This record gives sequence, structure tokens and C-alpha cells, in this order.
Amino acid sequence: MERRFNLIKSDFEKHEKRVLPRFPFCYLTFKSDDNARVYEIKDISHSGMQLSLKEEVHSFKQDHILKGHIHWLGKNLDILGTVKWHTSNRLGVEFAKKRDILEKVQHFLDLEEIVKRLKPLHKVDGGLEIPARLKYWLRSDGPVEVFVWQHGDGEMAKSQILFMETFVEWEDGVGVKTGRILSKRNVDSPLLTEDEWVFQIDQNIDLEKLDRVKNLIGLIGEDLLPAEAKTFLMRQLS
Repeated sequence: MERRFNLIKSDFEKHEKRVLPRFPFCYLTFKSDDNARVYEIKDISHSGMQLSLKEEVHSFKQDHILKGHIHWLGKNLDILGTVKWHTSNRLGVEFAKKRDILEKVQHFLDLEEIVKRLKPLHKVDGGLEIPARLKYWLRSDGPVEVFVWQHGDGEMAKSQILFMETFVEWEDGVGVKTGRILSKRNVDSPLLTEDEWVFQIDQNIDLEKLDRVKNLIGLIGEDLLPAEAKTFLMRQLS
């Protein structure tokens, strides 16, 4: 478990990796009009999304115009985009730069709506392997994940907040870092389902990213994150 707390530097300056647990189910999906296949949305932002097919391959090429529907726990969004990159079972899609589409995406990804869909995975009973020192784990499918780690004595050791393309981390004895999410990939592990994330770390703390994350935390209810934990995080990020 120790590697989750250790910073792993890549070969590129200011690029850093983290290995974090992955929840095996996603309720944020995309259904294509081309072939009626259902894709899992691995990541989403106001400008685009990353799609994944499990144990299948797709036939889309770069610059293909993709049309379909995003579904998320009762919410639906008709969307149009362009395939910007692809592997055998993944697609990177940029949303069409049309005002009506971007406005609909903005509304679909409204912060309050995202917070309503946060799940406290640290409270899930049965079947979910959670690292021993992961105290709180909140997830809202593609847009948001919040990890709060603890020391052996129960005191908070580190927090990592992934909010669309934004990455904010606080570590005891180190302080705050901000950055941008570059990529993530599945990691084979005998014990846990994990992802390896790559971040581009800001040279100086980005106050706009901090404010974005603080706004997110401020909307989280005490049923998901206890008041003392929420207050502690807000204080460290300030």
C-alpha cells in the first residue's frame, strides 16, 4: 500500500504519476447512433470525453463525426463530437464547438448536479477492495473523485481531488499542489483494481483550480463527508 503515498516522477519535468484505486462500475455511459453500442465514459469535461468498450473493439477512425446520447442516472444528453484519438477499445472525443451543444454540456455537468451523484465508496459493504489507509473515497462516475488518506494514528495524511481536468493534492508535511490530468490507464494488480494517473503539475499553485475544488467541497453534505473532515480539507486548501 505504501506506493500510493509515494510520489513517482516520470521522465518528463513536472509530470507526476499516482496509482489510485478504481471503482469497477460506471453509471455514466454513451450510446452511439452508428452502431447502438454502449460505451463507458471514463472521463468527461466541458470540452470532451474519453470512451471505453469492455472486451470489444470499435471501428471508428480519427476525425469521425460521432453522434449519440449520454446517459447518467436518469439524465440524458444528445451529443455530437469528433474522434480525436483512438486505440482498439478507447476513443477520445471532442464535443462539437457549437453554442447550443456546449451550453447543454455545461448544464449537464452543473456542479450541483455532479455533487448530487457523489457516492461514498468507503461505505460500500461487500465486494469492494479498499486500501487500508483510505479513509474517505467519494466518486461521481466520470467528473469527480475525492480520495482522503490517513496516517496509522487516524490523522489525515493526504487528499487527492480529481475534478474533470483539474488535479489538486494536499500532503501532510509537503503542502498543496495543483495540476492538470493528462491520462489514466488500468493497472493489473493481484489485490486491487487500480488506475495509473499522469498529471502535469503547475509550477505555481493555480488559485483558480483551488477555488474550483473548494466550491466542490463546500457543496458536499455531511452524509458523504463528516464536518470535521470537510473543515480540515478546506483549511488545508486555503
